[in-house]
Amino acid sequence: MRRYKRPVVNFIFRMLGNAEDADDTAQDVFVRVYQNLDTWRPETKFSTWLFALARHAAIDRIRWRSRHRTESIESAPEMMASSGTAEEVNAHEIGDQVAAAIAKLPEDQRTAIVLSEYHGMSYAEIAGVMRCSEKSVESRLYRAKHTLRTALQHLLE
Repeated sequence: MRRYKRPVVNFIFRMLGNAEDADDTAQDVFVRVYQNLDTWRPETKFSTWLFALARHAAIDRIRWRSRHRTESIESAPEMMASSGTAEEVNAHEIGDQVAAAIAKLPEDQRTAIVLSEYHGMSYAEIAGVMRCSEKSVESRLYRAKHTLRTALQHLLE
């Protein structure tokens, strides 16, 4: 758990876009790992199996949220802290725009891009997590990058 907690929480956060949900979901993932450890096959990388469980847990949380819509205090507009430099504020705004664009991707593309770009997984590892072919991963990444490039074109100019 010490080794994988941060990568799992980061992955789930990028899937859900909410830190509190990411922490809760990551806890659920590690409970599932403990309960289902006997289903892990040693010929499969543990991290691949773990991220597959994390992906399914994140999808479950997304489905649950769609059925139980609530307004959060965090969703209210907040005033920006004046202590940051212009570069820090600009970098934060760009990061928010990129995160919002990633959040709008279809789930399969979002999973592929997060695992590839943020976790540095190979196509084979991503295919293992998503239970699809490497060619499918390549296609999903291509479509995700194309969509992100289009959505974030204003930042590239």
